[in-house]
Amino acid sequence: MDRVRDLASKKAAVIFTKSSCCMCHSIKQLFYELGASPAVHEIDKDSYGREMEWALRTLGCNPSVPAVFIGGNFVGSSKDVISLHVDGTLKQMLMDAKAIWF
Repeated sequence: MDRVRDLASKKAAVIFTKSSCCMCHSIKQLFYELGASPAVHEIDKDSYGREMEWALRTLGCNPSVPAVFIGGNFVGSSKDVISLHVDGTLKQMLMDAKAIWF
């Protein structure tokens, strides 16, 4: 859990993914289209991946990826991020965390 929290706090926007996850790719693309450059951690390629996956599930992310953090705070998985985008909240969250500037 400490590793996830540490990585999540190092950049304004952080996404934990798996290299084979199509929803992870979609969420990354959404962030790029909004002008953010998130830190992306592919847990299936990390030696601590299993521990990080367990920690993400403990936070309530099921499936464990994509798991999105903005400003060091856990936002949720793909459905949560898409909901925030649809209602216009995601862009403001990214601006508040200084992940994007407008």
